[in-house]
Amino acid sequence: MEKTLTADANLAAPPAADALNATTYPVIAAISFSHLLNDMMQSVLLAIYPMLKLGLNLSFGQVGMITLTYQLTASLLQPLIGLYTDHRPKPYSLPLGMGFTLVGLLSLSQAGSFEAVLVSAMLIGMGSSVFHPESSRVARMAAGSQPGLAQSLFQIGGNLGSAIGPLLAALIVVPYGQGSAAWFSLFALIGVVVLSFVGRWSSHHVANFRKRMKAHAANGLTRRQIGWSLAILGLLIFSKFFYMASLSSYYTFYLMDKFGLTLPHAQIYLFVFLFAVAAGTVAGGPIGDRIGRKRVIWGSILGVAPFTLLLPHVGLFWTGILSVIIGMILASAFSAILVYAQELLPGKVGAISGLFFGFAFGMGGIGAALLGQLADATSIETVYRVCAYLPLIGLLTAFLPTIKKP
Repeated sequence: MEKTLTADANLAAPPAADALNATTYPVIAAISFSHLLNDMMQSVLLAIYPMLKLGLNLSFGQVGMITLTYQLTASLLQPLIGLYTDHRPKPYSLPLGMGFTLVGLLSLSQAGSFEAVLVSAMLIGMGSSVFHPESSRVARMAAGSQPGLAQSLFQIGGNLGSAIGPLLAALIVVPYGQGSAAWFSLFALIGVVVLSFVGRWSSHHVANFRKRMKAHAANGLTRRQIGWSLAILGLLIFSKFFYMASLSSYYTFYLMDKFGLTLPHAQIYLFVFLFAVAAGTVAGGPIGDRIGRKRVIWGSILGVAPFTLLLPHVGLFWTGILSVIIGMILASAFSAILVYAQELLPGKVGAISGLFFGFAFGMGGIGAALLGQLADATSIETVYRVCAYLPLIGLLTAFLPTIKKP
């Protein structure tokens, strides 16, 4: 009995000073696994568009409205929710956000009209908008002295989930119909349980984490420097995610059009590229912890330019090699950019996380749409010739101030 009381007292007690600098890997693993579940379920909506279009007799314009509704709720709400929770921490908002996704999937499985699908898309988007800023904050909270590593491990969960979701949709929803989307709500239920434990851990650490962030708030930068730095980081996000959209959305079409590959053969190249992106995501954070965020940003944005400029002018073998190099280098940028932005405004971890996740999400969607229009108007090869110059925006990294470690 005494042992139980002692364990409960230790859990409720504030963490020791050493604990604040320690990396809590079980919490990071739990939040990464939850990110996998969240992004896997989010991608189900996009994967079953053909089924919804055919079953509900939707136009392409209505399909676009579904995407817009989802994007707006998933992107625009994130910084607002992050800003609110910076001032009023809500550790148990994580299972609540997963609950929105759960209800959205159940609603989607039974949606019999265009309006019902819009409501479902809105609920699924709201789940994502609550999850990302708060879970990124928890990853930073559990990071100790390795915030880059924590963000990389957190993000790899999302990458894996986005890749698995369409595959599961093809195996479950396509053969068994729209109603089978309800089975994915079981994953949401698992997420609610896992995030309830994460929320409990967060509730015992959030006060000390806020004190620690306030103690490190004085980074020696003026408001103007911080404002310009955030604007530059936004342009770097634009560069990265527009180029990534060209590869993730149109790489198979490029290979089929230029080299005459079959779809299955082209998909193998796409899989290899996505695997390289996952590897780069894992590597970027810990490298930034060791050598500094700014150096990683330099290398991952501007450093990829020689390879993107070469890509449209080489044969199939070197196209495969260059796409792997580009994927690994470019993917390493986001963790470094996000942690650098959090260090610019240490007391606004939730708002910064929501802003950058939302902006990145939006840029990927807008980039895919605009590049599709460019491909229709010209050719798929023109897309890669134009996008090859985007990494040169990385030259703006020269104007970012160096933030000293506290």
